[in-house]
Amino acid sequence: MYQHPYPSPELAAAYPFRDLDFVRLPEDEMRRRADDFHQLMVERRSPRLFAPDPVPRDLIETAIATAATAPSGAHKQPWRFVMTADVGVKRAIREAAEAEERVNYLENRMNEEWQEALAPIGTDHHKEFLEIAPWIVVLFEERYEIRADGQHRKNYYVKESVGIAAGMFITALHNMGLATLPHTPSPMAFLTSVLGRPANERPFVMFPVGHPLPGVQIPDLDRKPLDAVRVEVTGASACD
Repeated sequence: MYQHPYPSPELAAAYPFRDLDFVRLPEDEMRRRADDFHQLMVERRSPRLFAPDPVPRDLIETAIATAATAPSGAHKQPWRFVMTADVGVKRAIREAAEAEERVNYLENRMNEEWQEALAPIGTDHHKEFLEIAPWIVVLFEERYEIRADGQHRKNYYVKESVGIAAGMFITALHNMGLATLPHTPSPMAFLTSVLGRPANERPFVMFPVGHPLPGVQIPDLDRKPLDAVRVEVTGASACD
């Protein structure tokens, strides 16, 4: 089978390229790694009660560095992970989040269908975990780049790129033995002002990070089975 050369001589002359450092593993090793990682991630949950125990800064930074290896549109890397352990900042975030969520839950900004979907999880407008968890990490999407000369340059596939990075951040935390709860109070514009972010950034998701409170309970919910989330398409079925 013919494969078009990549990079082309013209592209290689204009931009730096290097050999891909990739080790092809035997199938039994691939399968062992896949099964081990799947079993690790099956145990991941999103607790809503956190212990106040401190978590070393370098662990949070390593999780962010891992998430920042995510692929991104045109390699623009349009994410900013804003981390804080400051008591006053966390309190301000909690107060602003609860003010928005109070309107959602108590003043019917959420429609009945939305509230019905959330009922099995048991959430309400109280968000004390935002103040108790030792770290809050807010992931912002960088809508456009501001260069040193003040010019704006568009970023591409921003939400897709930032969404992948968010998933890798969650995975990195679970892999090192920490827990988080992806939290998206609606609306989230208050995070821009509380955290002093520029106009080209928009809050995407917020993560309280720490250890679960001992004895915390989680909703007894099952994940969809593989057959409910996986679809295989063959040539014949695609043409039917």
